[in-house]
Amino acid sequence: MKKSSNVTGKKSDPKSRLAQKSHAVSAKNTLNKTTSGEKTFKPAKIDNSHTNSQKAGDMKLKFIDLFAGIGGIRLGFERAGSECVFSSEWDEDAGTTYEAYFGERPQGDITKIANSDIPDHDILAGGFPCQAFSIIGGMKGFGDTRGTLFFEIERILKAKQPKAFLLENVRNLTAHDKGQTFKVILEHLRLLGYHVHWRVLNALDFNLPQKRERVIIVGFKDNHPFVWPSPQPLRKTLSQILEPDESVSEKHFASEKIRLSVEARLTGKKCPPKPWICHENKAGNISPLPYSCALRAGASYNYLLVNGYRRLTPRENLRLQGFPENFPTVVSDSAIRKQCGNSVPVLMIEAVAKQVLAALQEKPIKVNGLPVAFHEGQLEVIFPNTL
Repeated sequence: MKKSSNVTGKKSDPKSRLAQKSHAVSAKNTLNKTTSGEKTFKPAKIDNSHTNSQKAGDMKLKFIDLFAGIGGIRLGFERAGSECVFSSEWDEDAGTTYEAYFGERPQGDITKIANSDIPDHDILAGGFPCQAFSIIGGMKGFGDTRGTLFFEIERILKAKQPKAFLLENVRNLTAHDKGQTFKVILEHLRLLGYHVHWRVLNALDFNLPQKRERVIIVGFKDNHPFVWPSPQPLRKTLSQILEPDESVSEKHFASEKIRLSVEARLTGKKCPPKPWICHENKAGNISPLPYSCALRAGASYNYLLVNGYRRLTPRENLRLQGFPENFPTVVSDSAIRKQCGNSVPVLMIEAVAKQVLAALQEKPIKVNGLPVAFHEGQLEVIFPNTL
Protein backbone atom coordinates (compact mmCIF):
# COMPACT_ATOMS: atom_id res chain seq x y z
CA MET A 1 0.00 0.00 0.00
CA LYS A 2 1.31 3.45 -0.85
CA LYS A 3 2.09 5.87 1.92
CA SER A 4 -0.68 8.39 2.37
CA SER A 5 -0.77 11.92 3.58
CA ASN A 6 -2.21 12.16 7.06
CA VAL A 7 -5.36 14.07 6.15
CA THR A 8 -8.49 14.49 8.21
CA GLY A 9 -9.96 17.97 8.31
CA LYS A 10 -10.17 21.31 6.55
CA LYS A 11 -6.93 23.14 5.89
CA SER A 12 -6.44 26.70 7.06
CA ASP A 13 -5.68 27.57 3.44
CA PRO A 14 -9.13 27.94 1.82
CA LYS A 15 -7.68 26.92 -1.56
CA SER A 16 -7.10 23.37 -0.34
CA ARG A 17 -9.75 20.80 0.63
CA LEU A 18 -7.57 18.66 2.85
CA ALA A 19 -5.19 19.31 5.74
CA GLN A 20 -2.48 17.57 7.69
CA LYS A 21 -3.93 16.01 10.83
CA SER A 22 -3.67 18.24 13.88
CA HIS A 23 -3.51 16.73 17.35
CA ALA A 24 -5.73 17.95 20.17
CA VAL A 25 -3.45 19.01 23.04
CA SER A 26 -5.51 21.39 25.13
CA ALA A 27 -6.57 20.07 28.51
CA LYS A 28 -9.97 21.77 28.29
CA ASN A 29 -12.82 21.96 25.84
CA THR A 30 -13.86 25.58 25.82
CA LEU A 31 -15.85 27.88 23.60
CA ASN A 32 -14.19 31.28 23.24
CA LYS A 33 -15.02 34.47 21.41
CA THR A 34 -12.47 36.58 19.59
CA THR A 35 -12.54 40.36 19.74
CA SER A 36 -14.58 40.29 16.55
CA GLY A 37 -17.18 38.04 18.18
CA GLU A 38 -16.26 34.98 16.10
CA LYS A 39 -16.51 31.66 17.97
CA THR A 40 -13.36 29.58 18.26
CA PHE A 41 -12.71 26.24 19.94
CA LYS A 42 -9.95 24.86 22.05
CA PRO A 43 -10.04 21.12 21.40
CA ALA A 44 -10.52 18.78 24.33
CA LYS A 45 -7.68 16.60 25.53
CA ILE A 46 -8.34 13.25 23.90
CA ASP A 47 -8.76 10.34 26.30
CA ASN A 48 -6.38 7.55 25.30
CA SER A 49 -6.41 5.83 28.67
CA HIS A 50 -7.94 2.64 27.27
CA THR A 51 -5.53 -0.18 26.51
CA ASN A 52 -4.55 -0.40 22.84
CA SER A 53 -4.82 -3.79 21.17
CA GLN A 54 -1.76 -3.30 18.98
CA LYS A 55 1.63 -4.33 20.29
CA ALA A 56 4.13 -1.69 21.34
CA GLY A 57 6.32 -0.65 18.45
CA ASP A 58 3.86 -1.77 15.79
CA MET A 59 3.04 0.78 13.09
CA LYS A 60 -0.52 1.97 13.60
CA LEU A 61 -3.03 0.93 10.99
CA LYS A 62 -4.77 3.88 9.35
CA PHE A 63 -8.54 4.23 9.06
CA ILE A 64 -11.03 6.69 7.60
CA ASP A 65 -14.15 7.82 9.44
CA LEU A 66 -17.15 8.16 7.10
CA PHE A 67 -20.54 9.57 8.15
CA ALA A 68 -18.56 10.49 11.24
CA GLY A 69 -21.26 12.19 13.30
CA ILE A 70 -19.58 13.33 16.52
CA GLY A 71 -16.83 10.72 16.31
CA GLY A 72 -18.08 7.65 18.19
CA ILE A 73 -16.56 5.21 15.71
CA ARG A 74 -13.33 7.20 15.60
CA LEU A 75 -13.07 7.08 19.39
CA GLY A 76 -13.50 3.29 19.36
CA PHE A 77 -10.83 2.75 16.72
CA GLU A 78 -8.36 5.19 18.28
CA ARG A 79 -8.74 3.53 21.65
CA ALA A 80 -8.10 0.20 19.94
CA GLY A 81 -4.81 1.57 18.63
CA SER A 82 -5.34 2.81 15.07
CA GLU A 83 -4.94 6.24 13.49
CA CYS A 84 -7.59 8.34 11.74
CA VAL A 85 -6.38 9.91 8.48
CA PHE A 86 -9.64 11.26 7.04
CA SER A 87 -13.18 12.04 8.21
CA SER A 88 -16.39 13.13 6.51
CA GLU A 89 -19.64 14.48 7.98
CA TRP A 90 -22.18 16.79 6.32
CA ASP A 91 -24.09 17.98 9.42
CA GLU A 92 -22.75 21.35 10.58
CA ASP A 93 -23.60 20.95 14.28
CA ALA A 94 -22.05 17.49 14.37
CA GLY A 95 -18.96 18.89 12.68
CA THR A 96 -18.75 21.60 15.35
CA THR A 97 -18.86 19.04 18.15
CA TYR A 98 -16.36 16.80 16.34
CA GLU A 99 -13.96 19.71 15.88
CA ALA A 100 -14.23 20.77 19.52
CA TYR A 101 -13.01 17.34 20.67
CA PHE A 102 -10.66 16.13 17.95
CA GLY A 103 -9.25 19.51 16.94
CA GLU A 104 -10.19 19.22 13.27
CA ARG A 105 -13.36 19.61 11.27
CA PRO A 106 -14.49 16.70 9.08
CA GLN A 107 -14.77 17.11 5.33
CA GLY A 108 -18.36 17.64 4.19
CA ASP A 109 -20.74 15.74 1.93
CA ILE A 110 -19.04 12.48 0.92
CA THR A 111 -20.90 12.43 -2.41
CA LYS A 112 -18.92 15.53 -3.42
CA ILE A 113 -15.50 14.19 -2.40
CA ALA A 114 -13.47 12.53 -5.14
CA ASN A 115 -11.69 9.23 -4.55
CA SER A 116 -8.40 11.00 -5.25
CA ASP A 117 -9.04 13.35 -2.31
CA ILE A 118 -9.35 10.44 0.13
CA PRO A 119 -5.99 9.19 1.44
CA ASP A 120 -5.00 5.54 1.27
CA HIS A 121 -5.98 3.65 4.39
CA ASP A 122 -6.03 0.18 5.93
CA ILE A 123 -9.58 0.24 7.31
CA LEU A 124 -12.76 1.98 6.18
CA ALA A 125 -15.14 2.65 9.07
CA GLY A 126 -18.56 4.23 8.95
CA GLY A 127 -22.08 4.22 10.29
CA PHE A 128 -23.91 5.02 7.06
CA PRO A 129 -27.23 6.83 7.63
CA CYS A 130 -29.76 4.51 9.20
CA GLN A 131 -32.98 6.56 8.98
CA ALA A 132 -33.88 5.00 5.63
CA PHE A 133 -33.93 1.56 7.28
CA SER A 134 -35.29 2.37 10.74
CA ILE A 135 -38.86 1.99 11.93
CA ILE A 136 -38.87 5.59 13.18
CA GLY A 137 -37.50 6.78 9.83
CA GLY A 138 -40.24 5.11 7.78
CA MET A 139 -38.20 2.21 6.34
CA LYS A 140 -37.98 3.55 2.77
CA GLY A 141 -34.61 1.87 2.25
CA PHE A 142 -32.91 2.50 -1.09
CA GLY A 143 -35.96 4.56 -2.04
CA ASP A 144 -34.69 7.18 0.42
CA THR A 145 -31.68 9.25 -0.66
CA ARG A 146 -30.03 8.47 2.68
CA GLY A 147 -30.33 4.77 1.92
CA THR A 148 -28.35 5.10 -1.28
CA LEU A 149 -25.35 6.47 0.63
CA PHE A 150 -24.24 2.86 1.11
CA PHE A 151 -23.13 2.98 -2.51
CA GLU A 152 -20.68 5.77 -1.60
CA ILE A 153 -19.03 3.25 0.70
CA GLU A 154 -18.97 0.76 -2.16
CA ARG A 155 -17.38 3.39 -4.42
CA ILE A 156 -14.58 4.10 -1.96
CA LEU A 157 -13.95 0.43 -1.15
CA LYS A 158 -13.60 -0.29 -4.85
CA ALA A 159 -11.26 2.62 -5.45
CA LYS A 160 -9.05 2.42 -2.36
CA GLN A 161 -9.07 -1.35 -1.66
CA PRO A 162 -8.49 -1.18 2.12
CA LYS A 163 -7.55 -4.31 4.03
CA ALA A 164 -10.74 -4.24 6.07
CA PHE A 165 -13.93 -2.33 6.86
CA LEU A 166 -16.42 -1.91 9.68
CA LEU A 167 -19.96 -0.68 9.01
CA GLU A 168 -22.74 0.05 11.51
CA ASN A 169 -26.49 0.43 11.12
CA VAL A 170 -29.81 -0.18 12.85
CA ARG A 171 -30.89 -3.74 13.54
CA ASN A 172 -33.88 -3.34 11.23
CA LEU A 173 -31.51 -3.18 8.26
CA THR A 174 -31.39 -6.99 8.41
CA ALA A 175 -35.19 -7.24 8.08
CA HIS A 176 -35.93 -4.35 5.71
CA ASP A 177 -37.88 -5.43 2.62
CA LYS A 178 -38.03 -8.98 4.00
CA GLY A 179 -34.25 -9.14 4.15
CA GLN A 180 -33.69 -8.23 0.50
CA THR A 181 -31.98 -4.89 1.23
CA PHE A 182 -29.46 -6.54 3.54
CA LYS A 183 -28.88 -9.31 1.03
CA VAL A 184 -28.05 -6.71 -1.66
CA ILE A 185 -25.58 -4.97 0.67
CA LEU A 186 -23.80 -8.21 1.57
CA GLU A 187 -23.64 -9.30 -2.07
CA HIS A 188 -22.12 -5.98 -3.14
CA LEU A 189 -19.48 -6.22 -0.42
CA ARG A 190 -18.59 -9.77 -1.40
CA LEU A 191 -18.42 -8.86 -5.07
CA LEU A 192 -15.73 -6.37 -4.11
CA GLY A 193 -13.66 -9.32 -2.90
CA TYR A 194 -14.27 -9.09 0.85
CA HIS A 195 -14.80 -11.90 3.35
CA VAL A 196 -17.84 -10.57 5.21
CA HIS A 197 -18.99 -11.16 8.80
CA TRP A 198 -22.03 -9.61 10.44
CA ARG A 199 -23.78 -9.74 13.78
CA VAL A 200 -26.40 -7.82 15.77
CA LEU A 201 -24.81 -6.48 18.96
CA ASN A 202 -26.40 -4.79 21.97
CA ALA A 203 -24.83 -1.95 23.97
CA LEU A 204 -26.10 -3.67 27.14
CA ASP A 205 -23.50 -6.38 26.47
CA PHE A 206 -20.68 -3.81 26.47
CA ASN A 207 -21.14 -2.27 29.91
CA LEU A 208 -23.48 0.51 28.84
CA PRO A 209 -26.96 0.70 30.45
CA GLN A 210 -28.71 1.33 27.13
CA LYS A 211 -30.61 -1.25 25.11
CA ARG A 212 -29.27 -0.31 21.70
CA GLU A 213 -29.13 -3.09 19.12
CA ARG A 214 -27.07 -2.44 16.03
CA VAL A 215 -25.94 -4.58 13.12
CA ILE A 216 -22.18 -4.52 12.69
CA ILE A 217 -20.69 -5.65 9.35
CA VAL A 218 -16.99 -6.45 9.18
CA GLY A 219 -15.04 -7.41 6.06
CA PHE A 220 -11.47 -8.42 5.16
CA LYS A 221 -9.73 -8.53 1.78
CA ASP A 222 -7.78 -11.60 2.92
CA ASN A 223 -9.50 -14.27 4.95
CA HIS A 224 -8.09 -13.26 8.34
CA PRO A 225 -9.46 -15.25 11.31
CA PHE A 226 -11.96 -12.83 12.85
CA VAL A 227 -13.65 -13.52 16.20
CA TRP A 228 -16.50 -11.39 17.54
CA PRO A 229 -15.96 -9.89 21.01
CA SER A 230 -17.56 -11.75 23.90
CA PRO A 231 -20.42 -10.09 25.79
CA GLN A 232 -19.28 -8.20 28.87
CA PRO A 233 -21.16 -8.04 32.18
CA LEU A 234 -23.20 -4.88 32.77
CA ARG A 235 -21.52 -3.28 35.76
CA LYS A 236 -22.34 0.34 35.02
CA THR A 237 -25.73 1.35 36.42
CA LEU A 238 -28.02 4.29 35.83
CA SER A 239 -26.88 5.66 39.21
CA GLN A 240 -23.44 6.16 37.65
CA ILE A 241 -24.93 7.81 34.55
CA LEU A 242 -27.62 10.11 35.90
CA GLU A 243 -27.07 13.44 37.61
CA PRO A 244 -28.79 14.33 40.93
CA ASP A 245 -32.12 16.02 40.29
CA GLU A 246 -31.06 19.06 42.31
CA SER A 247 -28.22 19.75 39.86
CA VAL A 248 -30.43 19.39 36.77
CA SER A 249 -31.80 22.51 35.11
CA GLU A 250 -35.54 23.07 35.42
CA LYS A 251 -35.84 23.03 31.61
CA HIS A 252 -35.26 19.27 31.60
CA PHE A 253 -38.29 18.53 33.79
CA ALA A 254 -41.50 17.52 32.06
CA SER A 255 -44.68 19.56 32.45
CA GLU A 256 -47.23 18.63 35.09
CA LYS A 257 -49.60 17.44 32.34
CA ILE A 258 -47.00 14.99 31.00
CA ARG A 259 -46.00 13.79 34.47
CA LEU A 260 -49.61 13.08 35.40
CA SER A 261 -50.17 11.23 32.10
CA VAL A 262 -47.09 9.07 32.70
CA GLU A 263 -48.11 8.40 36.30
CA ALA A 264 -51.58 7.27 35.19
CA ARG A 265 -50.18 4.88 32.58
CA LEU A 266 -47.72 3.42 35.11
CA THR A 267 -50.52 2.55 37.50
CA GLY A 268 -50.45 -1.17 38.21
CA LYS A 269 -46.97 -1.64 36.74
CA LYS A 270 -44.06 -2.71 38.91
CA CYS A 271 -41.28 -0.17 38.80
CA PRO A 272 -37.68 -1.18 39.51
CA PRO A 273 -35.78 0.55 42.33
CA LYS A 274 -34.89 4.14 41.48
CA PRO A 275 -33.36 5.44 39.37
CA TRP A 276 -35.16 4.03 36.35
CA ILE A 277 -36.09 5.33 32.93
CA CYS A 278 -39.53 4.88 31.44
CA HIS A 279 -39.77 4.31 27.71
CA GLU A 280 -42.83 5.22 25.64
CA ASN A 281 -43.22 3.32 22.37
CA LYS A 282 -45.07 4.48 19.23
CA ALA A 283 -48.31 2.97 20.52
CA GLY A 284 -48.11 5.04 23.72
CA ASN A 285 -47.30 2.13 26.03
CA ILE A 286 -44.86 2.91 28.83
CA SER A 287 -42.30 0.57 30.41
CA PRO A 288 -40.19 1.47 33.48
CA LEU A 289 -36.73 -0.11 33.09
CA PRO A 290 -33.44 -0.20 35.05
CA TYR A 291 -31.66 0.92 31.87
CA SER A 292 -32.35 3.26 28.97
CA CYS A 293 -33.93 2.17 25.73
CA ALA A 294 -32.21 3.30 22.54
CA LEU A 295 -31.49 7.02 22.25
CA ARG A 296 -33.13 8.34 19.08
CA ALA A 297 -32.59 11.46 17.04
CA GLY A 298 -36.13 12.00 15.86
CA ALA A 299 -38.43 10.58 18.54
CA SER A 300 -40.75 12.47 20.89
CA TYR A 301 -38.90 14.77 23.27
CA ASN A 302 -40.51 12.94 26.22
CA TYR A 303 -40.28 9.32 25.10
CA LEU A 304 -37.56 8.68 27.72
CA LEU A 305 -38.18 10.09 31.21
CA VAL A 306 -35.99 9.59 34.28
CA ASN A 307 -38.20 8.26 37.09
CA GLY A 308 -41.16 9.39 35.00
CA TYR A 309 -40.68 13.13 35.42
CA ARG A 310 -37.61 14.52 33.68
CA ARG A 311 -35.70 14.25 30.41
CA LEU A 312 -32.08 13.23 30.02
CA THR A 313 -29.49 16.02 30.13
CA PRO A 314 -26.89 16.40 27.36
CA ARG A 315 -24.16 14.90 29.58
CA GLU A 316 -26.37 11.92 30.44
CA ASN A 317 -27.03 11.30 26.75
CA LEU A 318 -23.29 11.30 26.07
CA ARG A 319 -22.58 8.97 29.00
CA LEU A 320 -25.17 6.46 27.78
CA GLN A 321 -23.23 6.23 24.50
CA GLY A 322 -19.92 5.83 26.30
CA PHE A 323 -18.34 9.21 25.53
CA PRO A 324 -15.70 10.46 28.01
CA GLU A 325 -16.48 13.04 30.67
CA ASN A 326 -14.42 15.71 28.91
CA PHE A 327 -16.37 15.38 25.68
CA PRO A 328 -17.52 18.91 24.82
CA THR A 329 -21.06 20.27 24.77
CA VAL A 330 -20.65 23.27 22.46
CA VAL A 331 -23.98 23.20 20.62
CA SER A 332 -27.60 23.41 21.76
CA ASP A 333 -29.19 20.77 23.98
CA SER A 334 -31.49 19.67 21.14
CA ALA A 335 -28.50 19.31 18.80
CA ILE A 336 -26.63 17.14 21.32
CA ARG A 337 -29.72 15.01 21.81
CA LYS A 338 -29.92 14.49 18.04
CA GLN A 339 -26.20 13.77 17.80
CA CYS A 340 -26.33 11.15 20.55
CA GLY A 341 -29.37 9.55 18.92
CA ASN A 342 -27.41 9.25 15.67
CA SER A 343 -24.19 8.08 17.31
CA VAL A 344 -22.82 4.67 18.27
CA PRO A 345 -22.04 2.96 21.59
CA VAL A 346 -18.33 3.75 21.81
CA LEU A 347 -17.46 0.74 23.99
CA MET A 348 -19.12 -1.63 21.52
CA ILE A 349 -17.17 -0.19 18.59
CA GLU A 350 -13.95 -0.28 20.61
CA ALA A 351 -14.44 -3.98 21.39
CA VAL A 352 -15.09 -4.86 17.72
CA ALA A 353 -12.24 -2.63 16.51
CA LYS A 354 -9.80 -4.47 18.77
CA GLN A 355 -10.91 -7.75 17.20
CA VAL A 356 -10.51 -6.34 13.69
CA LEU A 357 -6.97 -5.17 14.46
CA ALA A 358 -6.15 -8.49 16.11
CA ALA A 359 -7.42 -10.39 13.06
CA LEU A 360 -5.27 -8.29 10.72
CA GLN A 361 -2.20 -9.34 12.71
CA GLU A 362 -2.97 -13.02 12.04
CA LYS A 363 -2.12 -14.86 8.84
CA PRO A 364 -5.04 -15.39 6.44
CA ILE A 365 -6.80 -18.75 6.56
CA LYS A 366 -5.78 -21.21 3.85
CA VAL A 367 -7.29 -24.43 2.47
CA ASN A 368 -4.75 -27.24 2.15
CA GLY A 369 -2.00 -24.67 2.32
CA LEU A 370 -3.53 -22.51 -0.42
CA PRO A 371 -5.04 -19.05 0.13
CA VAL A 372 -8.74 -18.46 -0.42
CA ALA A 373 -10.45 -15.38 -1.83
CA PHE A 374 -13.77 -14.12 -3.11
CA HIS A 375 -14.09 -13.62 -6.85
CA GLU A 376 -17.38 -12.28 -8.24
CA GLY A 377 -19.10 -13.36 -5.05
CA GLN A 378 -17.76 -16.93 -5.10
CA LEU A 379 -15.27 -18.42 -2.66
CA GLU A 380 -12.26 -19.71 -4.61
CA VAL A 381 -9.02 -21.48 -3.76
CA ILE A 382 -6.06 -19.70 -5.36
CA PHE A 383 -3.77 -22.22 -7.06
CA PRO A 384 -0.14 -21.41 -7.93
CA ASN A 385 0.81 -20.84 -11.55
CA THR A 386 2.62 -24.18 -11.63
CA LEU A 387 1.56 -27.38 -9.90
